[in-house]
Amino acid sequence: MDLLRKLLFPFAILYGGITSVRNYLYFINVFKRTSFTTPTIVVGNLSVGGTGKTPMVEYIIRLLKDQYKIATLSRGYKRKSEGFFLADADTTMEQIGDEPFQYHHKFNNISVAVDAKRVNGIENILKLRKDTQAIVLDDAYQHLAVKGGFNILLTTYDEPYYSDYMLPTGNLRESRKGAKRADIIIVTKCPKDLSIDNQNTIVKKLNLKPGQLSFFTYIEFSKLAYTNCDSISVEELKKEDFILVAGIAKPQSFFDHLKVEKTTCLTFPDHHHFSTADIELILNKAKENKIITTEKDYVRLNGLIPSNKLYYLPIQTSFLNNSEEFDKTILDYVGSSTRNG
Repeated sequence: MDLLRKLLFPFAILYGGITSVRNYLYFINVFKRTSFTTPTIVVGNLSVGGTGKTPMVEYIIRLLKDQYKIATLSRGYKRKSEGFFLADADTTMEQIGDEPFQYHHKFNNISVAVDAKRVNGIENILKLRKDTQAIVLDDAYQHLAVKGGFNILLTTYDEPYYSDYMLPTGNLRESRKGAKRADIIIVTKCPKDLSIDNQNTIVKKLNLKPGQLSFFTYIEFSKLAYTNCDSISVEELKKEDFILVAGIAKPQSFFDHLKVEKTTCLTFPDHHHFSTADIELILNKAKENKIITTEKDYVRLNGLIPSNKLYYLPIQTSFLNNSEEFDKTILDYVGSSTRNG
């Protein structure tokens, strides 16, 4: 596969050229960009998948939800509805997609909407939820039709954008130069013990422009795995036999955190809709043992597997340092924008 990707390098140059021209046409106003007085926080990346957008969006929700009326707007990948959709008490995962349903299910008193056309989505949110004070746009860094008020770019410690290449040779959706649009660049999925010296080395490679801020985060796993009505500590879980199931972009850290020597790990594609055959495979592998999955997969598996067998392990984004500075930066942006609006 590595050799094939190298052979496709001319196509990477072509793809990079096309995306650069597209971006340029937005910035010279050939393509329309729309800005909003309501604070809009864009969370995204330059690469395809697996940078930790969902836990970062959840971090921002927790930060803002007690002070402001907030909404999230996502594409709703692989959902079975079309156009704009605003979640309500009867909404299902199939209607809005797994990540938006996770936000909807997890947080009270926030609005959760999906729309591939982000401008249309924001306009509808503001029309239907007139008290909305801030909107978090999930995976919208390349959606330049919206002129985001505040842009947060995520890149992983193991695969930083500055060492990556354009698709199909690498995993970049657009040129590394796209990082210049960010107000904040966050290096995610870091080792918890990453030293300050190593952080400083990475910051130099990020080549921040004046005014850009950088932060480092790691994935913090819950000490408890949950079902609908029960929980078990990870410590106790590891004394039993169980299997692990994941249908996310980069599941290795989840597997590494839980697996023991004989643990079976079943991997499915990102955002996978589990078929009857998939469920039979999972149940056959599990036998009488527990099935542990990610929180994102749980919203797709819940109801397909007996509830007493299916557990999920929540995760959160945590900052290695300077979390107060990050929080203050976001709160200052939303606060000043809300007052000015």
